[in-house]
Amino acid sequence: MKEKRTENRHNRGRRNPNRRNRKKVPFFLKDDGPTWPAVQKPLFESLDNDSCVILRPDHNISRKYIDKEALKVLYRLKDAGFIAYLVGGSVRDMLLRKRPKDFDVGTNARPEQIRKIFRHSRIIGKRFRLVHVYFRGGKIIEVSTFRKQTDYDDREAAREELSNNDIFGTPREDASRRDLTINGLFYNIANFSIIDYVGGMADLRNGVVRAIGDPERRFLRDPVRMMRAVRHAARIDFEIEPLTWKAIKANADKIRLCAIPRVRDEWLKDLQSGVSVRWAELMLDSGLFAAIFPGFRSALEGQDGAHVRDMIIKMMEQLDMLTARNKNVSEALQLSLLAYPVLHHMPEWHELRGRKIRWPTYEVRGMLHDIFAPYDFRNMVSDQTAQIVSSQWPISLCVERSNWPKRVWSKMTFNDAVILFNAVRGYSGEPTIPENPHQKEGARKKQRRGRGKRRSRKKKSASGRVSGRNSP
Repeated sequence: MKEKRTENRHNRGRRNPNRRNRKKVPFFLKDDGPTWPAVQKPLFESLDNDSCVILRPDHNISRKYIDKEALKVLYRLKDAGFIAYLVGGSVRDMLLRKRPKDFDVGTNARPEQIRKIFRHSRIIGKRFRLVHVYFRGGKIIEVSTFRKQTDYDDREAAREELSNNDIFGTPREDASRRDLTINGLFYNIANFSIIDYVGGMADLRNGVVRAIGDPERRFLRDPVRMMRAVRHAARIDFEIEPLTWKAIKANADKIRLCAIPRVRDEWLKDLQSGVSVRWAELMLDSGLFAAIFPGFRSALEGQDGAHVRDMIIKMMEQLDMLTARNKNVSEALQLSLLAYPVLHHMPEWHELRGRKIRWPTYEVRGMLHDIFAPYDFRNMVSDQTAQIVSSQWPISLCVERSNWPKRVWSKMTFNDAVILFNAVRGYSGEPTIPENPHQKEGARKKQRRGRGKRRSRKKKSASGRVSGRNSP
């Protein structure tokens, strides 16, 4: 017995040679990109309309596609005796073979209970209390408690002196209060099944974006849901269900009831999505575009409305091309491409054309403010946008004269201004200019001279002889 203990003590720090040395690399940390199959597995061929639980053999979601921090949260909630579901767009994206941007977790644990389970966490939110669980590297996993389908948020419930039982509910109730059916799917970590209470799997299979419940009531309760329906239809190339589309067109003007910063953040996301053409078409057809951008309404409803609409689509095509090439498109360039179709048809814009090189930045800043009202941007973004747009006149004069002074191409926004200039010329059918028009073709960049050997100083002696390191 004593010899056995001594042997175990000596082998305690040694690695078992029979153990396989495998280091699992998380899916999202691989450099070679996602390992999604080239052909998607059919979505639930044996799906029954009455069933709401899809077992693991019948779907294509695997734990290796789930972020490791999200798995830690799911398993810790499960081990603590609570329900732990992966909820929201992450389930939708994995079913469609897309990489989720974030992973949200739903549970029946109350915010205070979640806070006790995770030491590095914090309760946030004013309308609805959520818990943010923090990990190394700045990673945050959002955990929310299942809620009832009620018209009260946390502040209103506190004012009405409602108990937690009147606010928090079951997973079925939580699914029924979400915006779209394709966003109401849950992934159960306990048995790796998908739970569908709202018919989201059928809509995913048929390529349909549908509001949960009555679309009119959904959109009146939170008009931003109309923008999200358009966003998902554009990003995954789905069709919006007729009743949902009719409700969007009927309530497009209600978007003005939402907080201005919230609406601004939503449409800025859509400009950066890489599918802004499809987004712009749906926004224009539904009436949401004119409701979100009041400064565009007069131009779209005027005599040149068809040309303004066509130019908006062409500018968005240019934006999508830049995004597809993984080019870092600045927010100022995005705003410039979006605003220029209105500027192009304004008489005030053409009056700024001059005979000498000048930047009408002050006048352009005022015009852009009227176009994008009531939205505000950072001062740096506003200044750069005005600089990009006002640079169109100096660039046009340089093209006519075939002369590029340094004060034109040395500006920080010159490259973005050339992109906008070429986009406008491409729309008009005129030839574009190179990215660096100030550089002559075939001209080579001056090579920087390297430091040569340091010459030793030679001194003349009194006798006239040269003395030094290299003297004979």
